[in-house]
Amino acid sequence: MTLHIITGNRLTDGVVVFLANDGGWTESLTGSRVIDGDDELAQMKALADAAAKAAIVVEPYPIDVTRDGGDIRPVRYRERIRAYGPSIHPDFAKQAGMPVAGG
Repeated sequence: MTLHIITGNRLTDGVVVFLANDGGWTESLTGSRVIDGDDELAQMKALADAAAKAAIVVEPYPIDVTRDGGDIRPVRYRERIRAYGPSIHPDFAKQAGMPVAGG
């Protein structure tokens, strides 16, 4: 079964954010809500769409993720870049201690 998280961009500053366990939004994959199953995905998409309508986030959408040693990792390379930052140099990674997009 495929796992998902929901991502979007915060309206106020454009920063990539993820739907959190508490229903809010976080900049960290670590705090994101991992969705397991179609029913839960539909519920969380509705919650994210309500946040978009309330002008909290822009164009939220689900992405496929995996668990790697307890860490959440986006499956697609594009989403890894959005989550971790540029792939060109580790010093520019968004989250301290997190791998660069290609890692």
